[in-house]
Amino acid sequence: MPMAANRIPLAQMWDRLPAEWPDDPRAEIRRELQRIDQKVVVLDDDPTGTQTVHDVPVLTDWSVPFLTEEFSNDLPCFYILTNSRSMPLSQARDLNRRIGRNLGEAAHRAARRFVAMSRSDSTLRGHFPGEVYALCEGLGIQPDAVLLIPFFLEGGRYTLGDVHYVADGEWLVGAGETQSARDPVFGYRASNLREWVEEKTGGEVPAAAVRSVSLEDIRLGGPTRVAARLKALCSGAVCIVNCASVRDLEVFTLGLLEAEAAGKSFLYRTAASLVPVRCGMTPKPLLSRSEIRFNGRGGLIVAGSYVQRTTSQLELLFRETDVKGVEVEADALIDESTRPAVIRSIAEQATRFLAQDTDVALFTSRKLLVQSNVADSLLAGQKISSAIVEIVRSIRVRPRYILAKGGITSSDIATKALNVKRAIVRGQILPGVPVWELGSESAYPGLPFIVFPGNVGDAGAVAEVVTLWRSCSTAVQ
Repeated sequence: MPMAANRIPLAQMWDRLPAEWPDDPRAEIRRELQRIDQKVVVLDDDPTGTQTVHDVPVLTDWSVPFLTEEFSNDLPCFYILTNSRSMPLSQARDLNRRIGRNLGEAAHRAARRFVAMSRSDSTLRGHFPGEVYALCEGLGIQPDAVLLIPFFLEGGRYTLGDVHYVADGEWLVGAGETQSARDPVFGYRASNLREWVEEKTGGEVPAAAVRSVSLEDIRLGGPTRVAARLKALCSGAVCIVNCASVRDLEVFTLGLLEAEAAGKSFLYRTAASLVPVRCGMTPKPLLSRSEIRFNGRGGLIVAGSYVQRTTSQLELLFRETDVKGVEVEADALIDESTRPAVIRSIAEQATRFLAQDTDVALFTSRKLLVQSNVADSLLAGQKISSAIVEIVRSIRVRPRYILAKGGITSSDIATKALNVKRAIVRGQILPGVPVWELGSESAYPGLPFIVFPGNVGDAGAVAEVVTLWRSCSTAVQ
């Protein structure tokens, strides 16, 4: 099913596809998962990967004793927040090796089997293949293949004919033609994932050597055909998995479990949609008002993401609600001569609004700061993010909730500003938008913490959440 990596009408794409596999594989998946009793561990390079699961923990502490305790409960999976997308490659590699070693030791102590996933961005930003190979080293495994699965239904990301597409209204656009592909750190040109792998490996893995499980394999051949394709993989191959629906992912997963039962070993580089399917997790409706408990004054929104969708969401938020906006000039945060005064001023403004039970949004200036090289871009991002952390840490009123917009922003606020070690993902407030309940060790125990990905939701999504949680706050305190 060859497709050009350009703009094609969404409806035209659906017309081209074969019908989905007719048999529902979910019950068989659950039976197989019960038989193997294997915990799923997800290393997430930013917090947005929890956007498809519910009632599972996310950890920011990966010490052996902490991991051993997590392996000892009956929950199907847990996440480890690495935040490696904010790091240079060398640091991301070292971190993945260390976590891999600690996981192996902790699982041995707890006498528990597990499978590892490397969760990253569905628009292909992240340290691939470096951190994936480093994780394999840390785990002490040589997988038959690395499975590349960027399909993410909630975000409109589809892989068809080995080309990865991003939905844009009524169109599908090749990922290599989107704003994400222009990322100053993780930019790329190819939309065809075979070519993308060659690009990202510097030619070490040529496009012709990349394998794939096609949509025809999944929709016409079913789990048996998928298993046969996976059983044929060896020697650390890279294999693309094509998907256009959750049923495709379920059929693939059943074939994957069959191949693993036959002795094949895989490491998954995946977006968020695979996790609940591989865990056998039953879908949960969006969180209702009655499931959220509030204790505080005023909602705090922090937007660090610079993508256009976040900018559009902020514009509509300020136009349609009474949220007070406070712009944080990125240039002033990088300049050491102005940085302390800016941090102090912004924290004081936020404290004053929250004390008045007024919702406030702190947002970095919308212009992307372009640096001369990747190292300088990462450093500038780290300086901005650390300043945001200082601002949030300096606020002197407990918010009713915190909504963090952007993956790195969410991670840094949770781990560095709020000292979160373990949180529970309660579910989603909108499709693809998870809500955490912060642990007792955090600065605000029990606080609802919304991890709002930069590229998720329409223009009114942030305003919708803020309006909902404002209207219910007076009823639930």
